[in-house]
Amino acid sequence: MDALIKEFSEYLRIEKRHSPHTVAGYCRDLRRFARAFPDTEVAGLTTADIRSSLLILRDEGLSPSSIGRSLSSIKSFFRYLCEDKQLNDNPAEILETPRRWRKLPYILSLADVDKLLSCPDMGTTRGLRDQAMLEVLYATGMRVSELISVKGHNLDLVAGCLRTMGKGSKERIVPIGMVARNVLEDYLLNSRPVLAKGQKVEELFLTRRAKAMTRQGFWKLLKGYVRQCGIKANVSPHTLRHAFATHLLDRGADLRSVQQMLGHADISTTQIYTHVLEKKMLEVHDRFHPRAD
Repeated sequence: MDALIKEFSEYLRIEKRHSPHTVAGYCRDLRRFARAFPDTEVAGLTTADIRSSLLILRDEGLSPSSIGRSLSSIKSFFRYLCEDKQLNDNPAEILETPRRWRKLPYILSLADVDKLLSCPDMGTTRGLRDQAMLEVLYATGMRVSELISVKGHNLDLVAGCLRTMGKGSKERIVPIGMVARNVLEDYLLNSRPVLAKGQKVEELFLTRRAKAMTRQGFWKLLKGYVRQCGIKANVSPHTLRHAFATHLLDRGADLRSVQQMLGHADISTTQIYTHVLEKKMLEVHDRFHPRAD
């Protein structure tokens, strides 16, 4: 099989124009696969053989993502052999990649969110700005990159929503809620004019130097407030996005609406939060089904 793997690597390098790093990864996976069948010709390998080799990887402690990558290499190898007429049938064709479960990050409780959002000193210019950013982030589930890119004209306080540009330059409108709206009004009246120093800046949230807030600047102030209010978990801007989605679902929001507010192109991305819905379904079943007890 070594000769075929070498031939396949040349195909990847010359015809598919893969990088040396990618080609090395394919070859590493295939050589590990070949070691499981030292006395078997490629033409004699079956679907069951390939599946058993994947089970060996699992027993060795490889993660689902690593096993999935190995299977992808194996499938590409056998597809190449079939296209090159060196094999008539592809034994790897019907095998599916192991499902990769995405780990749900730490979710802030409602109590922790309340503590965090009450940290900024609203009697100061900086505190008003920070309060407004934190409230908007939690009220909308926006990404931090979206938050710092919001322009003043993107905000509609009368309608209670703002317009943002997400991944893939896809625009969406998200509601902000009454609490965030009130804090924003306070910021616009009493903080932003001071921060702007008479300069015309499009971005909604400004630094003390009359510049647009940066990702690094927001990260730094968030970390400071997390320490100040005694939250022990590792909190990032994305943690508030996850809290937004989880708390909405926990209170009865439907997955499709949450998908639209988060700006996910595919609902499968939003389904990372279905553990919340599953918990609610179990509670409903236990409460109302006649044979639940």
